[in-house]
Amino acid sequence: MDLRQLEYVVAVADHGGFTSAARALQLSQPSLSHGVRQLEAELGVELFQRLGRTVRPSAAGERVVDAARRVLREAAEVVAVAASVSALVAGTLEVVTLPTLAADPVGRLVGAFRRSHPGVVVRIEEADRAAEAEAWLRAGRVELAFTEVTTGGRGLARVELFRDEIVAVAPPGTDLGDDPLTPAALARLALVATPPGTSIRGVLDRAVRRSGQPADVVVETASRDAVLPLVLAGAGTALMPARLAEAAVAAGAVVRHLQPPLSRRVGIVHRRGALSSAARAMIELARREARARPAVGTGG
Repeated sequence: MDLRQLEYVVAVADHGGFTSAARALQLSQPSLSHGVRQLEAELGVELFQRLGRTVRPSAAGERVVDAARRVLREAAEVVAVAASVSALVAGTLEVVTLPTLAADPVGRLVGAFRRSHPGVVVRIEEADRAAEAEAWLRAGRVELAFTEVTTGGRGLARVELFRDEIVAVAPPGTDLGDDPLTPAALARLALVATPPGTSIRGVLDRAVRRSGQPADVVVETASRDAVLPLVLAGAGTALMPARLAEAAVAAGAVVRHLQPPLSRRVGIVHRRGALSSAARAMIELARREARARPAVGTGG
């Protein structure tokens, strides 16, 4: 049984005969008659009674025609839903992001995406580590991951968007001098950091390792939102993306670049293969915005 056969029986019932039905479907009458006979044989019932030149559904045929109408309506709805999703009129896009990327670029990109495609629902999850975000991708839990992009990752494709400069943010009044901080100078500071394995902590550990000294982490917190308040309260110095440091400067924190400069590669990771229309549109939007992205500077 297929949808075409159901279309045949509905047309015969509506037009009262095989000739008229074939003409309406732009089909030869033998082909239509063959399709109806096949369906009758498959169902084991006679669907139409032939009374002279007229044809009308049998008792069983009436019920089959009613059911066929419902199936055809539902099939048309499936096609319409698929078309609306493909055209970005409807649908859902599920993404995961590192917490330090949630506001920028993810929040900004999702806002722009929703303005262009208001019918698409966007669901945003947070993962503490890039490895966790990649695990969600592999499991099919999300379609796109905004994360730190590195080489490797079998089965995953990476779209680099920009390099995220990392700066040191110290409590108000801290004397860090006027020059950028070296790894050795960073290692001598009391530090506020997220747990090992997180993205910014990885940058910190790699930087301090160059000095040959261990990092002096005096406060460790899994809450990214707590890092800046802890710094402003005098708990220690932290590393954070330069694009997020403007709020720290406004609050009185002392911000310094690092020498050599520290950065991480930020982008989108996704499974290889076909992507939804919404995911493709988000990637293209992110690429366009990345090309137009101004360099971030904090001074000092």
